[in-house]
Amino acid sequence: MPQAKPEFVLNHVMNRFQLNFKRNVGSTSDSIRECRPSTLEEWKDYYYDNVRSSDHIDSLGERLYEKISEVVSEENRFHPNLLDQIDEEMCIEYMHNLVINRTWNGYAREEGLI
Repeated sequence: MPQAKPEFVLNHVMNRFQLNFKRNVGSTSDSIRECRPSTLEEWKDYYYDNVRSSDHIDSLGERLYEKISEVVSEENRFHPNLLDQIDEEMCIEYMHNLVINRTWNGYAREEGLI
C-alpha cells in the first residue's frame, strides 16, 4: 500500500480550507497573463508587487500550518508520523511555491517558454 507524503496533506488541507482561492491568493491566472513575463523572476516580482505581498503569502502558510496542527491532527485522518513531518516553514514554502512556481510552470508551458 502506498504511503502518503507531506505534499498530499498540504494540498488536501489547503483546498479544504480554501487557502488557494482567489480571495486569498488573487487571480493568479489572469495576473500572469496580464504581466506576460518571460522569466520566473519577472513573474515573482510582479506578483509580490501587484497581486499579494510576500508577507500575505507567509500568513497563508502560517494558517495552513495552524489548520494542520490544530484541526487536522485532531481528526485522526492522517497518521501522526506523517503530520509530524510538516512544520510551519514547509507550509509557508508550499504556499509560495503554489502561487509563484506552479502558476509560472503552467503559463510557461502554455506559452511555449519551457
